Amino acid sequence: MGGAGFQVGYAGAEMFVFLAACAVLLGDLFLPAERRGAVLHWGAIGACVLTAGIAWTGFGGGGFDGEPAIALNGFFVSSPFTALMKTAVMLSVGGSLLFSRRYLEGAGMLCGEYYALALTSSLGMLVMVSAAHLLPLYIGLELMSLSLYALIALDRDNLRASESAIKYFVLGALASGLFLYGASIIYGATGELGIAEIAARIISGGGEARAALGLGLVFMLAGVAFKIGAAPFHMWLPDVYQGAPAPVTLFIAAAPKIAAMVMMLRVLVEALGVLESDWRPMLIILAVASLAVGNITAIVQTNIKRMLAYSAIAHSGFIVLGVLAGDDAGVAAAVFYVIAYALMTVGGFGAVALLAGEGKERAELSDIKGLAANNGVAAAVLMVLMFSMAGIPPVVGFAAKLSVLQAVLAAGLPWLAVVAVLLSVVGAFYYLRVVKLMYFDLPEKGAVALPVLPRGAQASLAAVGALVLLLGIFPGKLLAACETAARLL
Repeated sequence: MGGAGFQVGYAGAEMFVFLAACAVLLGDLFLPAERRGAVLHWGAIGACVLTAGIAWTGFGGGGFDGEPAIALNGFFVSSPFTALMKTAVMLSVGGSLLFSRRYLEGAGMLCGEYYALALTSSLGMLVMVSAAHLLPLYIGLELMSLSLYALIALDRDNLRASESAIKYFVLGALASGLFLYGASIIYGATGELGIAEIAARIISGGGEARAALGLGLVFMLAGVAFKIGAAPFHMWLPDVYQGAPAPVTLFIAAAPKIAAMVMMLRVLVEALGVLESDWRPMLIILAVASLAVGNITAIVQTNIKRMLAYSAIAHSGFIVLGVLAGDDAGVAAAVFYVIAYALMTVGGFGAVALLAGEGKERAELSDIKGLAANNGVAAAVLMVLMFSMAGIPPVVGFAAKLSVLQAVLAAGLPWLAVVAVLLSVVGAFYYLRVVKLMYFDLPEKGAVALPVLPRGAQASLAAVGALVLLLGIFPGKLLAACETAARLL
């Protein structure tokens, strides 16, 4: 990477989303009540789209077509990888907000605080993506996490949401402490906090302080595994997904997964890549445990949000599989997978948030029986998304899983690819069960019918479903972008 210096322009996306969060708070104070909700909603979505454009084009510096560069005195990196990841983060956030308004209005949560916290959390994710130093990486992590805690507890009258927020806060603080303790050990062993500097010091130091480096690696990996939701550090995820309001669950499930994956790449592949022989066995355990716990436990769930939470654990296992390959092909596969997963999650949880109605939780599997009869578009999109999550061709989930499996085979771990395929077959059961309930079951007697979605909501869902299908049939351009990003971290 070249061009060190205090180049503020490279942080254009971060500065814009910060100003947008401030503008949302001011708008909440001064806008007329009758127009406030709509202006804040569409203003926040517009800010996400503009921030994604700034990140991709590199307005002020960087961008997808630019060369990797270190800025802000070694704290900040701008590269095609950061451009792609920032774009994915902001589009995921924008999609999450798009499907949230109907629920928020009914629950009395359509306020400036919701959108300001969402944008502030997004700022933390962007900082994590561009961190070239463990200090901004940790600051971005905490900014993202603290905003998420507040988002979950925003509805003060929702006792289940408050319980979920407290549980997430306590366990999240523990995970952050583990990561910070591991970083302090790494600093003690190398005398560096810069990611590239840590790697260089480990190489030049040979086998010195190997035990300390291994201990620091264990603590940092535990913190990262918690944030990505990998087993056995998954205990927070099902309860938080189920207890949080549907729009907040949608927000938590998509974009933060991208930031957590980048965090894993920064720590393991870049900073501690020399210790691959130490962390690869750990990642194998995390991947297999996540695939097994997620796919097997999801079968017995009766709540859609909880089922998709265990599904998220299984998907984390596939992301870890890409990372453990350790080379450019593995990184590209992990990047492609996490982007595909974010898209599928926005559509899946978006449908749950829309069908929940106006502020009412309707997330039991029994609630979607016969959904195709009165919500044909929503049922069709959910079917496409379930096929994609299961990895059934020709949707994007199949292409994503195939790319990860190819990277694992290239890394010389065929048995691991076989395990992943077998556990994915197990997981296909609960995805196909959703399709069966929507198309072949009748609503239960006395059950309140799910609301018929307005045309705008149907069009938004249909757009996500079409994108999932198109990226599955024509994955070439996105795969090429991921491969370019992997080469130019």
